[in-house]
Amino acid sequence: MNANTPKRPYTSRIDNCEAAERFIAEQIDAIRTQVGDGKVLLALSGGVDSSVVAALLIRAIGKNLVCVHVNHGLMRKGESEQVITVFRDQLGAELIYIDATDRFLDKLAGVSDPERKRKVIGAEFIRVFEEEAGKLSGIRFLGQGTIYPDILESDGVKAHHNVGGLPEDLGLELVEPVKFLYKDEVRQVGLALGLPEEMVFRQPFPGPGLGVRCTGAITRERLAALREADAVVREEFAAAGLQGKVWQYFAVVPDITSTGVRDGKRTDSWPVILRAVNTTDAMAVTVPRLDWELLERITSRILATVPGVNRVLYDLSPKPPATIEWE
Repeated sequence: MNANTPKRPYTSRIDNCEAAERFIAEQIDAIRTQVGDGKVLLALSGGVDSSVVAALLIRAIGKNLVCVHVNHGLMRKGESEQVITVFRDQLGAELIYIDATDRFLDKLAGVSDPERKRKVIGAEFIRVFEEEAGKLSGIRFLGQGTIYPDILESDGVKAHHNVGGLPEDLGLELVEPVKFLYKDEVRQVGLALGLPEEMVFRQPFPGPGLGVRCTGAITRERLAALREADAVVREEFAAAGLQGKVWQYFAVVPDITSTGVRDGKRTDSWPVILRAVNTTDAMAVTVPRLDWELLERITSRILATVPGVNRVLYDLSPKPPATIEWE
């Protein structure tokens, strides 16, 4: 924190329902004072920060919030469908859904360098968002899910939010109702707003999504295998009661193959690598010792149901020297 970093206005943490309800009431008044009868545009990723901001804004200004959800084809299984169900169907939000899968994957074809992949995804996201914003009229404000660690770590610029940041030349005034909250406080507010627990406790997910877990040049077939394998991992961890007890868990499908046997014939297929980590600040992580039975169940399901896979591995590497993600 430097001398110009704004200080939190709260003397105590928002760690219970009563405190969260007070915060919601205060923010509804603040939003209405700032926005008046103006319209707010929000890039709704489905992550906890943008979801809580969306729910707050719906409470405060209703149909004067316009949410844009861009499916870049790198989402986890069922995530875009959940965003539509929760915000359009249940909360009645004005939600624009853009399936830009082909557009993103075409741009990523043959791109293997991790940083280049990130730049392609971020730049294309901005272009899609700008195009949709240009079709709307009367928008004066831009909602963002900035939280307090973003301010502490990046001088108030949520550069990682929505992949590569949002366009700076839209000329819109920012609305950031949770910018002085820590992540656990944002989750408490989300619960008080009635968001589903699986959305409120959604695991950390990088802006480029599955793009950094489908290592090397992304192919549609390998991406599909990754999405299915990742769903198996998340379902089995939840069934084992580990949701909320293990900080993060996911699958990786690297751009390598190995020899295997299926139906009496040799195969050349991908491995699935399981990654699970515990941490308090993401700066250093440890690897939990999982029950052997859980690893066997995950392995059996992936090998039986995910096409193109013949091995399942468990990554035992702490950070440092490894990182949480593979790219």
